[in-house]
Amino acid sequence: MAVSGEQRSVRDGVRDLLRGLPVFAGELPDFDPGAAPGDPAELFLEWFTTALDGGVAEPHAMTVATVDEAGEPSARVVIMKDFTPEGWWFATTTGSRKGRDLARNPNVALLFYWNGQGRQVRVRGRAELASPEQCAADYLARPLESRVAGLHGRQSEPLADPADVDRTAVEDRGRLERDPDLVPEDWGLYLVRPTEVEFWQADRDRRHTRLRYARTGTDAPWEQGLLWP
Repeated sequence: MAVSGEQRSVRDGVRDLLRGLPVFAGELPDFDPGAAPGDPAELFLEWFTTALDGGVAEPHAMTVATVDEAGEPSARVVIMKDFTPEGWWFATTTGSRKGRDLARNPNVALLFYWNGQGRQVRVRGRAELASPEQCAADYLARPLESRVAGLHGRQSEPLADPADVDRTAVEDRGRLERDPDLVPEDWGLYLVRPTEVEFWQADRDRRHTRLRYARTGTDAPWEQGLLWP
């Protein structure tokens, strides 16, 4: 069904528009769960490399979901900063909403979606704040404008005037020019140690393949099992 650009009313909904959009239109890769390694870290690296080599845009972008003190969830897309045998790494200020959420409740969920390959990787685990030395090293390795933004310290706070962002950036850039080794005290690097990792491979006939790795603790052995689509 062709999708037109005609004006639509929110009151009418977009159900018909959505039904006309293609799903899993690209060439989907093969996935044999019977040949999967015993450690999900190995399979994640294989899938990530395939996404990178296949030209998937920003394959290192991942959704991070946290919950606040009332148990209400928040989700946002961040950039994976590293991936090691211990887990997934990302950075933010400890005073941001996600930083405050993680200080109260370190349980976290991650999601990677690689469009065009019909693949998702879903992760559940606990986030740990890295050492001050590791946090500082992550900050200092960032491009200048990323470090400038990291100095603002106001993420998610109300903004009265958009021009305040530019003014603050000029001030913070000057601070870094005067002190290139400056690191904000609230810069945080987080490691997510997984307790569950699911690999989801799409199928055009909706017979999706889902392979889950689970363990009872971050030091326990992994167990594998298939899930119904």
